[in-house]
Amino acid sequence: MKKNNDLFIDGPIEPTAIAESIAKHASKLDIGAHSIFLGQVRADEIDGKIVQAIEYSAYRPMAAIKMAEIREAIFAAYPLTCMHIHHSLGAVPTGAVCLLVFISSKHRKAAIAACEEIVERIKNELPIWGREIFEDESHHWKVNR
Repeated sequence: MKKNNDLFIDGPIEPTAIAESIAKHASKLDIGAHSIFLGQVRADEIDGKIVQAIEYSAYRPMAAIKMAEIREAIFAAYPLTCMHIHHSLGAVPTGAVCLLVFISSKHRKAAIAACEEIVERIKNELPIWGREIFEDESHHWKVNR
């Protein structure tokens, strides 16, 4: 898992990196809850074709600014201890993780609510696009649902 900046990862987010992130928080004794969202690429069938991968691209400067705004708003709205967000860029095969949102707080309700809000805001506000690649190598731009 190679980081381009705090938000973007080249390729899929590896399970070992997720486990390492969880393990690093064991020494933070003021945390009572974690809420973790993992977005995984589905093998959707569209017009009789099966998705094999999604190729993600982004307008990085704008995404960084918007993500900073979202982070500030979420930290202001919820009593959180920490927040880690990573989104894949490039090709991510079906079954692999493309989005990691990891929220920590003293209490579960804040962690869960903040995590849900962040995921919705990422999907609706960040300039990140996915091009679904089919088994015959044809493609089309993904529409968020």
